[in-house]
Amino acid sequence: MTEKFLTGRVAVVTGGRRGLGKAMALALGEAGAKLALVDNESSADAVNEAKAKGIEAKSFTCDVSDAKQVEARAKEIVDHFGKANILINAAGIVIRKTTSELSVDEWNRVIGVNLSGAFYFSKALIPHMRGQGYGRIINICSVMAHVSTADRVAYNASKAGLLAMTKAQALELAQDSITVVGISPGAFTTDMTAALRDDPARNATFMDATPMRRWGEPDEIGKLARYLCSPDASYITGTDIVIDGGWLASGV
Repeated sequence: MTEKFLTGRVAVVTGGRRGLGKAMALALGEAGAKLALVDNESSADAVNEAKAKGIEAKSFTCDVSDAKQVEARAKEIVDHFGKANILINAAGIVIRKTTSELSVDEWNRVIGVNLSGAFYFSKALIPHMRGQGYGRIINICSVMAHVSTADRVAYNASKAGLLAMTKAQALELAQDSITVVGISPGAFTTDMTAALRDDPARNATFMDATPMRRWGEPDEIGKLARYLCSPDASYITGTDIVIDGGWLASGV
């Protein structure tokens, strides 16, 4: 039985409809948090899954790359729940193209969702998080914030920028008892990686680069997010936690 140390807290999770975002949201909900699940489509299925576990949750549809939409949804969330204590910026997209192949519109879309969206939601919710004596912002970065591949120029740039923003926010908010931490996942079993896992050659490439020789499971990152929102993690801020089965350590 998970300790309900987040009872009375409200967690806003972008990209909460599926994948790592949903896993982290449910992990926080199991610890007592109420959930605002934000996605560009309805998160009704994830909300129903949460409710089946006895977790209070509500879906909010939003294009996180649109600052005005974010401002409006943030207000709706606070109006509905009365507050916001936790923000997980997990919304993200990837377009696998080089600089020469990528269009300007594609660049702007990736940067808009992965980086600007995290900034917009942070800017909208930080005023509501201040003065409560507790706050958590978790930005979902990537191992690609630390290393790069030629075919993901926009994604790599967005995640490296998000990591830098994490550090700046941590300095900004330290005196408000709001911690800001990045999580950099490696290879996880999500919809985003389905095509890679279904391709034997590409799957083998990822597994060869991962010393643990397996894909991470979403509940593993959920447990990490839950710990970072716990009282035990109150002195962890301005850093990035890599969860990748040893990928970066291998130097591949």
